[in-house]
Amino acid sequence: MKKIPAILTVTAILLLMTACQDRPDLPDVPEGAQTYSMLGDTLYTPELDSALYEEYRENLDEALSDYRIDPEEPENLIWLGRRTAYLGEYREAIGIFTEGMYKHPEDPRMLRHRGHRYLTLRLFDQAAEDFESADILMRHMDDQIEPDGLPNELNEPTSTLKSNVWYHHGLVEYIRGDYSKAVELYEKALDLDLTNDMRIATTYWYYMALKRDGKDEKAGEIIKDITPDIEIIENDAYLNLLLVFNGIFDADRFIESDGDDLQNATLGYGLGNWHYINGREDKAFEIWQEIYDAGNWPAFGFIAAEAELAR
Repeated sequence: MKKIPAILTVTAILLLMTACQDRPDLPDVPEGAQTYSMLGDTLYTPELDSALYEEYRENLDEALSDYRIDPEEPENLIWLGRRTAYLGEYREAIGIFTEGMYKHPEDPRMLRHRGHRYLTLRLFDQAAEDFESADILMRHMDDQIEPDGLPNELNEPTSTLKSNVWYHHGLVEYIRGDYSKAVELYEKALDLDLTNDMRIATTYWYYMALKRDGKDEKAGEIIKDITPDIEIIENDAYLNLLLVFNGIFDADRFIESDGDDLQNATLGYGLGNWHYINGREDKAFEIWQEIYDAGNWPAFGFIAAEAELAR
């Protein structure tokens, strides 16, 4: 299928007019690249198939139009940044969220989304700092549903601002190898009133952080009630992996999964980790290397597998 590079000239021109476009903490990269992997490879802007590119580009054009009408409105800044990121222009998205942070310094959403994209670019210290700052800003706020930028089939949002801050921050700490800190963050998220989808996704990373932190008994305890009957909308991969960890599903049934690249990276990392925690380290690293070679570098499962290989 023909693929088109997501080169956002309109957004680039727009950002040249903003005072906070330059980010000195972003690495210098070759033209067309976004960042470097933890193994030193250059990571280029992902290519999208033509139909998906056109859909995402139309959404970006709409967000850009809204921004031009009212560049001070926080929702317009957030959606411009999110739509830019969906096209793989993560560096430009960080510039947009930085503009939003300067215009709305008390709005934790700017830091939440910028932290997410620092995570994508493997800038983990910056990501953690943003999530910690967002945590402080939202400390005395009620939680709020976060609209999905890529809606599920039921068009029902599955997460909230606070759960996303702690979920993504937990992932940063997990990738950095600070499993105790990751456990604390996932426990904070699980204390919230979560949808089944968000609870399953959080429990998945929480379980793995507990196992890596040597808390095997607690890890087993938190998944004992996970069954195939749990109704979810979009996090099937996380639920299936928890059922593997719980001994209900056979891991081999997922090896030849025909899911999309994101799901394959998710399943692959989880299955690799299942082998790893059961003493089959060679098999784990074989699977993680396959994920890395597949090249879907923005996916969380890819980032986690990359971190394992880098260690």
